[in-house]
Amino acid sequence: MTTAAPAVSVDPQFPGNVTTKSRDQVLYQSSGAIVAAIVVGVIIIFTVVLLLLKTYNRRMRVKRELEPKSSKATTPPPLGPNSNSIKQPTTVTFIPVDIHMQNR
Repeated sequence: MTTAAPAVSVDPQFPGNVTTKSRDQVLYQSSGAIVAAIVVGVIIIFTVVLLLLKTYNRRMRVKRELEPKSSKATTPPPLGPNSNSIKQPTTVTFIPVDIHMQNR
């Protein structure tokens, strides 16, 4: 098993100053960068989905507004003997209610 040497960086403002970062510091900084990248990716995905939904909604609204109004929806279907509508039997069910009248 090999061990990684600590990262060494030279500060350009102080040429004689050499700093070393421990493995934990490097992992902590890289994990922060990974979390930031994930957050940015999620924001981009939400933005794309929002734009797609807005575009879809706009297209559907324009389609509904430009669609001619059908007169079939406003007029009732014909009820003659030659009508093609589904015939439903008309039945009236009367349920008697007991009415108690008080004698005075």
